Amino acid sequence: MKKIGVLTSGGDAPGMNAAIRAVVRTGIAKGIEVIGVMEGFNGLSEGLFKQLDARDVSNILQRGGTILRSARSEVFRTSKGRKQAFENIKKEGLDGLIIIGGNGSFAGASVFSSEYSVPYIGIPGTIDNDLFGTDFTLGFDTACNTVIEAVDRIKDTAASHNRLFFIEVMGRDSGYIALTTGIATGAEEILLPETATNVVQLINRLETAQKGRKNSSIVIVAEGDDGGGAYAVAEKVKEKYTQYDTRVTILGHLQRGGRPSAIDRVLGSRFGHAAVEAILNNKTDIMIGVGNGEIIETLVADTISKTKPLPQHLFHIKYDLTI
Repeated sequence: MKKIGVLTSGGDAPGMNAAIRAVVRTGIAKGIEVIGVMEGFNGLSEGLFKQLDARDVSNILQRGGTILRSARSEVFRTSKGRKQAFENIKKEGLDGLIIIGGNGSFAGASVFSSEYSVPYIGIPGTIDNDLFGTDFTLGFDTACNTVIEAVDRIKDTAASHNRLFFIEVMGRDSGYIALTTGIATGAEEILLPETATNVVQLINRLETAQKGRKNSSIVIVAEGDDGGGAYAVAEKVKEKYTQYDTRVTILGHLQRGGRPSAIDRVLGSRFGHAAVEAILNNKTDIMIGVGNGEIIETLVADTISKTKPLPQHLFHIKYDLTI
């Protein structure tokens, strides 16, 4: 390994810049050249390369998003696009890739590697925290902190006006953000993609909360909840439950931005450093993760094929803490 490329793919996540910085500086410290690939897999297909030195990644630890930019590449999904990417890699002289992204990014990398034998290491960058093979992904902690701050503010106005708020957070297929922030904000109910939504049970719990002299309630809804999202569930509840003045807030992409937390900055730094060491040790088709506080490695084939379950201990406590 004399020259490697680093790219960010899919949705951006706070902490990606910390990982980029670590890849660049670790690579330079190990005597290899690091090339930034702009705009994800699109950049591979279009040859958007930029040499990075230690100063190019100065003062980016505190920045959200990704300095390399990202994209969901339709071109790379085609065999023609992947062939062009390989030609550009050969022309640039890259010996391997470090890919920061989520499940879709790793699936694309896996196909590309099987076709052209390009070594790569994955770094988990997604706020959803839904990747098998790591306890935490880049951006999850920051996204949760952003949600918590917003909900804390909403609770102030909810209590002032005897209101019921349905707050929708990100998570099409995974309820990690919803479950974590629901516990952290003391939400009366948490609706998740992994569990069926029962409006009757929801109303019963809201009535129980009101009988317990609560003058407001918060319901956290993951966007992939089978009830149809916050607006749909709120409409169903309003038909039968009129005690509260009901409101809906969609936090949306607010959760993706902002300064990375200390946890995400350190995690990105650890992931980037470990990824460079792994590729220099001739490893490939693996994702760097963290388990029980230690850096671990997981086959990308397992990461993209296996499901990461929600932490059951949080289910056990969520209702006891909202009485």
